[in-house]
Amino acid sequence: MAIATPGAAPADAPAALSAPARGRLVGITRRAGRRGRRGGPAGRGVLKHLTPWFFLAAAVGLLLLFTYWPALNLFYFSVTDWDGIDLQKNFVGLDNYVEVFTDPRIFSVFFVSLYYFFASFAQMAIALYFATILSFSTRFSNLFRGILFFPYLINGVAIGFVFLYLFQPGGTLDTVLGWFGMSDPPQWLGNPDVVNWSLAGTSVWRYTGMNFVLFLGAIQSIPHELYEAADLDGASRWQQFWAIIFPGIRRVVGLSFILAISGSLSVFEIPFIMTGGANGSATFVIQTLQTAFTFRQVGLASAMAVVLLVIVLVVTWIQRKVFPDEKVDLT
Repeated sequence: MAIATPGAAPADAPAALSAPARGRLVGITRRAGRRGRRGGPAGRGVLKHLTPWFFLAAAVGLLLLFTYWPALNLFYFSVTDWDGIDLQKNFVGLDNYVEVFTDPRIFSVFFVSLYYFFASFAQMAIALYFATILSFSTRFSNLFRGILFFPYLINGVAIGFVFLYLFQPGGTLDTVLGWFGMSDPPQWLGNPDVVNWSLAGTSVWRYTGMNFVLFLGAIQSIPHELYEAADLDGASRWQQFWAIIFPGIRRVVGLSFILAISGSLSVFEIPFIMTGGANGSATFVIQTLQTAFTFRQVGLASAMAVVLLVIVLVVTWIQRKVFPDEKVDLT
């Protein structure tokens, strides 16, 4: 097999070509090969620039379809008297919103959220306490971290049924309290004065793990050299907490505060499963659900949902103004 040397004619070139003609043929062949390697198909460059937009189009399309379009329908339904069945929807203006704020049966359920709001402070305090302790060198720290985070991984329906048996008369809680001499425990889910505290305590047990992980990750992101310098200066753990840990996780604490407010206003799973909203335990979300599917007032329920959304946004905006983000630089 013959190998062509540079400047030589291709093997399939006619032998009768003169030397200048063979040179021009070799130059044309080389330039065509370089253009083929450099350029490629003309549409490849356009496809390269459009590929990111294709991925964005899928995500944005799903967001518009399942989030913003239902939200727009919610606003539309809130100004009608639709019952959820008839095709006809009569425009009623702001009558549904007026009823939300004037009917004590509807707006009074917002006070139930206060139980969960105050319980969320206990939840954050417990999470911050254990996150601070387990951020230092502690025996079996990984085991304790798993134990604290495990309740957050359990489905809310399962938690509701577990605590339903825990709080029932003669159940596990009453038995344990009987060991300590309490012979007449209250009706944990039947007494209107106690039921909301019982449900709020269940929520604390479930969601403490989420705040624990947030606080623990924030604490571990603080440079370890700061703790070493504090130890050299003779600072106690309590002094290290107020001088190093708390300023370093201030943003995460603010985030947890926002989640606590929005979560206390939109509580649903635990009270719905354990009591169904009975004995004064109905939250605003449960009341909205009953208004829509039990009383067939979808227009009024949509107005209630819009009011809840606006309240959460306003409270979040106020919180961000009162406690703005501050860039913390501990170095």
